[in-house]
Order: sequence, then C-alpha cells, then structure tokens
Amino acid sequence: MSEQPKIVVLDGHTLNPGDLSWNELKSLGEVDFYDRSTSDEIIPRAKDATILIVNKLVLTREHIEQLPRLRCICVSATGYNNVDLAAAREREIGVSNAVGYGTHSVAQHVFALLLELSNHVALHHQSVLNGDWSHQPDFSYWKKPLIELNGKTMGILGFGRIGQKVASIAMAMGMRVLATHRHPERDALVGVTFVRIEDLFAASDVVSLTVPLNDKTRQIVNAKMLQRMKPSAFLINTGRGELINESDLYQALVEEKLAGAGLDVLDGEPPRADHPLFDLPNCIITPHQAWASKEARQRLLDITVGNVASYLRGKPQNVVNA
Repeated sequence: MSEQPKIVVLDGHTLNPGDLSWNELKSLGEVDFYDRSTSDEIIPRAKDATILIVNKLVLTREHIEQLPRLRCICVSATGYNNVDLAAAREREIGVSNAVGYGTHSVAQHVFALLLELSNHVALHHQSVLNGDWSHQPDFSYWKKPLIELNGKTMGILGFGRIGQKVASIAMAMGMRVLATHRHPERDALVGVTFVRIEDLFAASDVVSLTVPLNDKTRQIVNAKMLQRMKPSAFLINTGRGELINESDLYQALVEEKLAGAGLDVLDGEPPRADHPLFDLPNCIITPHQAWASKEARQRLLDITVGNVASYLRGKPQNVVNA
C-alpha cells in the first residue's frame, strides 16, 4: 500500500489499560486509540478506517455498511459473535480473531476458583486478621471443612486447548479426569476418559466449563443437568456466562443440591448490582478476568498486531468468515 492505512482501536482499554505498548501497531499505520466506544460513536470514529480492532464492542450490519473504507476487522479476543460476519463477508471484509493466548491463564484461574471453594483461603485469612487465631486454644482451626482434590473426579465440558490444560493440571493433582468432546479420537489424552455429557455431570466432583458458546451450548447447564450432579460437587465456569441458566443454578445452590460454584463469567456483563448470585455464600464470582494476566494480554496483543500485519502483506491469517 502506498499510503498509510488508517487503523482504529475502538475499545482497547481491557486489552491494554496502560501496562503494554502499542508501538508495534503504530509502526503499521496511522492509529487512533479509544479506550471505550459506544454504539453511536462507532461510525464517526471509524468512518475513515481501513482496519478496525475491537474487543467486545458489537459491530452490526448497520455499522459495517456505513464504513466504506473498511477492509479488515481484527477481534482482540477468541470469540467473535460481536461482529456480523455475514455483513462483513458480503463486503469482502475479512474478520480475524486471536486463539490460544489465554490457555495457561484461564486454566490457572479454573484452579484459583476451585481451590478457594475447597480451601476457603480468603475466609481463613480474614479470620486470622479478625483475631480468631490469636484467641484460639489450639494451634490450628478451620471455619469450613477443607477438601482434598486428590482422588476426586474432574469433569471437563469442552476439550480444546484450555480444557486440555485443565486436564493436565487436574491429573498432576491426582484427580481422575472425564471429558466431553466432539473429536475424542483426535484429541485423545492419556489419563482422560471421554463420556456422554449426562454421565460427566453425574460422575464428577468438579465440572469445569470450557466449551465455546453457540446455539447448542447456550444454557446447556440447566435444572435437568444440575440435578444430575452430586450435592458435594462444584461447578466452575470460565467460558461464557450464557452456558448456564442462572436461575436454575441459583435454585440448586440455595437448596444445597450443589456444594458451590466458581464463576468468572455471567449472563450479562457487567452484571446488575443486585444480581441474585451475589448473595450466596457458596458462589464465588470474579469479573471475567481469567484471560487477563499481563502475559496473556501481551500474547493477545502480539497476535492481534500479527493479524493486522498479515492483512497488510496480502496474506490474512486467523480469518473466521472466509
């Protein structure tokens, strides 16, 4: 290209709140950065853009049709359901995503949630600060039962990169691993047994959701599936909030048909301040941060910049709407 391409980052804050460098991207063209954009701000901000970078901002058909110079959309995430792929395809606009950047961080967060549910670290830390230990007649105490994971069964719904990493960590901790997967023959892993989803929920002491969100998996965890789980079992979700029917999960937790849940995602983000799950002592919630270690965000930035560079070289990569 003879003239510098116009690159617009419409919602860059979550990817880079200031601790990473945009310099590699700046070397590829003229770049406008916006930490956040509303739907109404998309057209005025992106009207001259050749390349758009978005994270969670929704790009509708109406937006895409009003951006005549747009040739490439790079989603700085793995999921791309926020972009109207059909509208982009009709305009011959390539949409690229980023895969694999968060595998280690998300798998780590699965166990951060699980260990909090099993060991109650925050509860006991606060207890010590409150003076409970200093006034104990014994050298040791616990306010809730502590659970050993060795020998327990980890069920993994979705066995892609993250699911496989969760499996390897679980096995290192002495857990038995069950999984569901569309291609068990392709991704077989020593020590992992593939089962039907109904059997996975019934047999597991922990169920970890690492399956993509689509029409088949939306609210796949519902009252019927939760009823199959052991009353002592935990549910961990680092996938998408819409995988769970939250009303059904609330009832299962209130009625103690499930021992606890660790959620990094909710159906509707940010959630409303009076979300029912916030009041439950057996539900731990973190703000969709499993992906957000600095190391993972650096990999995400590198992949996104690489997608831009590949498009400019005439060899687009990671295209999801070809």
